[in-house]
Amino acid sequence: MNVKKMYRSFAFAFKGIVHLFRKENNAQFHLLAAFVVTGLGIYFDIEKWEWALIVLSVFFVFSAEAFNTAIEKICDKFHPDYSPIIGKVKDLAAAGVLFAAISALVIGVLIFGGRIIQLL
Repeated sequence: MNVKKMYRSFAFAFKGIVHLFRKENNAQFHLLAAFVVTGLGIYFDIEKWEWALIVLSVFFVFSAEAFNTAIEKICDKFHPDYSPIIGKVKDLAAAGVLFAAISALVIGVLIFGGRIIQLL
């Protein structure tokens, strides 16, 4: 195992994370949503298994957003002009993020919906 190489890989990954949340509007929205959900989890004192679902959902959305951004950047670099095929590739990548976000929303509603309704 090459520790120096591993350290560099983590440094590059961290740079990617910083870029994602500093430059990408949708990722910033998802980060805000993650903070809101975390606050709700603390407020409602959710169970460990519920935290596990929340954490998985949040990082699934972040991962989808990172892959989508990478795909968009590659497409823009190698084909800056409009192309129907590139448009479809970008749409499909965005659909992946939407699927992840919808699944996270459903999990959030299942975990917090009843609790929020009881407060009203």
